[in-house]
Amino acid sequence: MNLKTSMMAIALAVTSITGVTALHAQEAVVEAADKDALFTSTDPQLNANKQVVYDIFRVLLEANNWDKAGDLLTERYIQHNPNAASGLDGVVKFFTETLKVQPTAVEDKIKSPVVFVTAEGDLVTVGTVRTEDDPANPGQKYTTTWYDTWRIVDGKADEHWDSATKMAF
Repeated sequence: MNLKTSMMAIALAVTSITGVTALHAQEAVVEAADKDALFTSTDPQLNANKQVVYDIFRVLLEANNWDKAGDLLTERYIQHNPNAASGLDGVVKFFTETLKVQPTAVEDKIKSPVVFVTAEGDLVTVGTVRTEDDPANPGQKYTTTWYDTWRIVDGKADEHWDSATKMAF
């Protein structure tokens, strides 16, 4: 029996034993009631790191003020997203020239639908709600979670990972 057949057999056995079906079992992903509180910590270093990421959301990702990127990102900014180049200049060009975003006023609070924020050492991970078209049900949507993780070095983001896949431009 190959691996695929074995996995299907296990799934069917679990379904028949528990009576639970995996089809359409997803609970909707929802944003936190007090998302601003998620960007704080009683640990001074974790709090500072979370605040850098909070400002990345507010200033760069939401208001598109990429002229301020040097305040929040290091020169060597390592980018693991397959669409954007590494380096401060590379990521700024991706947003301003490839995506052609336009700057707007920076809000006091973030608007993104944040679900959770975790911080450990120099890493901060943010999960946000992402709404997608349901390929099995045209015209319907479903929610999933988008992840972004930053490594903070000396008060700036130095490295970034996310769940992006390649885009066609």
